Amino acid sequence: MNFLRGVMGGQSAGPQHTEAETIQKLCDRVASSTLLDDRRNAVRALKSLSKKYRLEVGIQAMEHLIHVLQTDRSDSEIIGYALDTLFNIISNDEEEEVEENSTRQSEDLGSQFTEIFIKQQENVTLLLSLLEDFDFHVRWPGVKLLTSLLKQLGPQVQQIILVSPMGVSRLMDLLADSREVIRNDGVLLLQALTRSNGAIQKIVAFENAFERLLDIITEEGNSDGGIVVEDCLILLQNLLKNNNSNQNFFKEGSYIQRMKPWFEVGDENSGWSAQKVTNLHLMLQLVRVLVSPTNPPGATSSCQKAMFQCGLLQQLCTILMATGVPADILTETINTVSEVIRGCQVNQDYFASVNAPSNPPRPAIVVLLMSMVNERQPFVLRCAVLYCFQCFLYKNQKGQGEIVSTLLPSTIDATGQIAENLGEEEQLVQGLCALLLGISIYFNDNSLESYMKEKLKQIIEKRIGKENFIEKLGFISKHELYSRASQKPQPNFPSPEYMIFDHEFTKLVKELEGVITKAIYKSSEEDKKEEEEKKTLEQHDNIVTHYKNVIREQDLQLEELKQQISTLKCQNEQLQTAVTQQVSQIQQHKDQYNLLKVQLGKDNQHQGSYNDGVQMNGVQPEEIGRFREEIEQLKSNQELLRNQLAEKDSLIEKLKSSQTSPDTNEATASARDSEQIAELKQELATLKSQLNSQSMEITKLQTEKQELLQKTEAFVQSVPVPGESETVIAAKTTDVEGRLSALLQETKELKNEIKALSEERTAIKEQLDSSNSTIVILQNEKNQLEVNITDSKKEQDDLLVLLADQDQKILSLKNKLKELGHPDEEEDELESIDQDDEDDEDKDDDKSQGDN
Repeated sequence: MNFLRGVMGGQSAGPQHTEAETIQKLCDRVASSTLLDDRRNAVRALKSLSKKYRLEVGIQAMEHLIHVLQTDRSDSEIIGYALDTLFNIISNDEEEEVEENSTRQSEDLGSQFTEIFIKQQENVTLLLSLLEDFDFHVRWPGVKLLTSLLKQLGPQVQQIILVSPMGVSRLMDLLADSREVIRNDGVLLLQALTRSNGAIQKIVAFENAFERLLDIITEEGNSDGGIVVEDCLILLQNLLKNNNSNQNFFKEGSYIQRMKPWFEVGDENSGWSAQKVTNLHLMLQLVRVLVSPTNPPGATSSCQKAMFQCGLLQQLCTILMATGVPADILTETINTVSEVIRGCQVNQDYFASVNAPSNPPRPAIVVLLMSMVNERQPFVLRCAVLYCFQCFLYKNQKGQGEIVSTLLPSTIDATGQIAENLGEEEQLVQGLCALLLGISIYFNDNSLESYMKEKLKQIIEKRIGKENFIEKLGFISKHELYSRASQKPQPNFPSPEYMIFDHEFTKLVKELEGVITKAIYKSSEEDKKEEEEKKTLEQHDNIVTHYKNVIREQDLQLEELKQQISTLKCQNEQLQTAVTQQVSQIQQHKDQYNLLKVQLGKDNQHQGSYNDGVQMNGVQPEEIGRFREEIEQLKSNQELLRNQLAEKDSLIEKLKSSQTSPDTNEATASARDSEQIAELKQELATLKSQLNSQSMEITKLQTEKQELLQKTEAFVQSVPVPGESETVIAAKTTDVEGRLSALLQETKELKNEIKALSEERTAIKEQLDSSNSTIVILQNEKNQLEVNITDSKKEQDDLLVLLADQDQKILSLKNKLKELGHPDEEEDELESIDQDDEDDEDKDDDKSQGDN
């Protein structure tokens, strides 16, 4: 406070020397003080001096401020002061520059301090890690500082962020911040980050930037939004312009469909604010980025089709025909519609069907052409209409034919002007006439006897001269306006006298100039030879085409035969498999028949082994006993599971009671609940797996029981042995029926036991479901508590910001009172207290020195 008070009070010493000493003392305090409060006060004092004494603070304090960022991250207040100070040092605030040449000096200082800061790449990485802090006093100044670094030395900082792990992802989180000031500044940061860097643009796009930006634009009101919408649109342009990968991702993500609501502006005469005009300009330019003629043809075509399918083109045509639209918006809309329909037949056909809202309705293209020839319309609007007409005819043979049919003359009244010796201003007309005559020669099919190719060439040779003709033809490409028109498809001229050529015509001249020159210098013999070669080539092409058709037909026939062969092979394999299965079944039946025949052919002495027949057919008493043991084991396991569920229910009841207890510490309860819930989930998963295994075992028992019954019935129905008496057969039958009744009784008991087990399993499942629902309720209550805590923290942050603003206002009022000559009583008291403290410290020092 003493250092800062000396600065504010204006001591008698020289100002520069005094401030330099003060800054040096503050830096020493930052570097050497062991108490956090002392370091925090010193950094706050440096922040207040950093704007006015930018150079001195930057030179002496930057290293100490970076050290504070590294070591004092636990205190958000000192981190915020340090970030603000670095921002004041590095940024170029134009409002503070009032002296002559100060702006240039400020820019030099900013770039120099930025270079010092990023020389150690760890500083930028440290700043990125600080942005993960949700505290407002850390995140907001961190965003502003990183934005300033990117504005000063963008490419270097971009490269550091690109190689930093998760660097771009950390910055993308800013768009999801609930505080609008951080979110909006995050958009500005991403603008500077994505400028002219394709790699970062791709990463940002794949980090879901399109979705977030479009959501922000929708939340802010689309074209009726404020400056935030403008910033989001500029960022979208950075991501999409000259970036084919991002354009394709934007189209495939169905984001073009979300652009349609931007242009729902109606035909109202009011509501066109300056910000809305700016937003619509950027929105239209964004559409043009996606369908620019400089993009790859395939990408442009797919975007054009998507715009037609989602109704975006229809919406643009509505603006085109609406009333009350500002002239500059109307001009940009015409240019946008031009590029949306350029070279796309579907879009061109739709545009041809659009009618203006007049009585009677007239085609929109006619209304636009009438505006183009109206000299009272703005020149840029007329150029836009011309561009729209050119795009409508581009690769549109149907439209071209309709236009040409209206332009053909009914009579021929021409006076060939090339040979006349006119002034320089007429040279361009001579060049155009030479081009027209050259086209008549090159594309002449000799169908008109009076204007055959040879006769036209003789006229040139006798009346003009070949060299003179070629010279006149070259006047076109040598004209200064020719090169200007050849650069871009869109007509862009300052005034009508500059508008002589268009882009497509320059392309035509470039293609024809060379071939016309060759055609003029060819002799009649060369022409005849060329005609013969053309005919030979045509014949050859016809023969080749014929054989191609024959080969294509043969390929189709071969493909059909291959498919038939493949189908027959499959059928053959299926038939062979069926035959093999039938043979196997027949062999099995034979073996079973032989086996039964051997068993039934035994003597009476083997009657005692009758029970063994049951074992032979799979009915073994040992297996039945094993089944019973397994059922008993399943019962014991289910009893154990039932006990475990009871314990878990009691534990859940304890959790619920501890959750609702007001005296329990919320943080401890939340942690304990999370651990116990995790353990419950794990144990429930174990119980479910045990139940599944038991269910599988029960199913297995049922299957084995069914097999047992089938084998028993098969044995009973076996053929009796020939030669036995009816008495013996009756006795055997009675014995078998008795044994069968016993087996059926045991089977019935097994069924009852299985049914009981199934009911118990259902009860256990119900208990598990009840436990799961209880866990979900506890989890929801925990989430609600966390939300309440987050809201409380947010309110505290807002209160702290308001308190900081209030302190700043009080400080400014105190300064004004000082300037008016009214001393501040509280500060005088503080000064006296500080003076007393200093005196006490001096006494203590003297005493300690005396003791030594």
